[in-house]
Amino acid sequence: MSVIELKNVSKSYKGLSLFENTTASFEKGKTYGIVGHNGSGKSVLFKMMCGFVFPDQGNVLVNGHELGKSKRFPENFGIIIERPGYLDDKTGFENLRYLADIQNKISDEKIKETLDKVGIPHTIKQKVKNYSLGMKQKLAIAQAIMEDQEILLLDEPFNGLDIDSVENIRKLLKDLKTQGKTIILTSHNNEDIEILCDHVFRIRSFTLEQLK
Repeated sequence: MSVIELKNVSKSYKGLSLFENTTASFEKGKTYGIVGHNGSGKSVLFKMMCGFVFPDQGNVLVNGHELGKSKRFPENFGIIIERPGYLDDKTGFENLRYLADIQNKISDEKIKETLDKVGIPHTIKQKVKNYSLGMKQKLAIAQAIMEDQEILLLDEPFNGLDIDSVENIRKLLKDLKTQGKTIILTSHNNEDIEILCDHVFRIRSFTLEQLK
């Protein structure tokens, strides 16, 4: 069953044509890799999938609902697109608690459990302004998964992570897949793509070319 569908999508961004008449579908419970050179449109593709921007032509459907028509922003999406903004003078837990209060779906214990899973001990009192690049990346991953989101759009989730952290996040994503989550990710590291992805699309000649 397709959870995301692109139907004859065309999109220009800042005067540059990125996609022309592109059609693709993404099935529930699969992990997909999106590859392409810098500036090829990976981030814009993710933004179209979650309703941050709309195609110039064509349709984007999530669970059968067209974004921009019956829905603006789909439910149950966990997202890393570019670097999230955080409150620098708050801890990682305090930042996630603030964000979780928007929907009030999860407890403090769930937030602490998620921080521990991504490799940030929930007991640390360090302010986010003093986090390393890798710690900020882990916090972004925690934000994307903490509410048990069904679909994860992860743009370069391994940026800034050390070897041990990469292994931990790969295992975490594999575990989420076994729980039926749909994961769509980008990575400049081919090993990440090979290890994690059931299917791979390359952005080439203004469309999505399936490699695997």
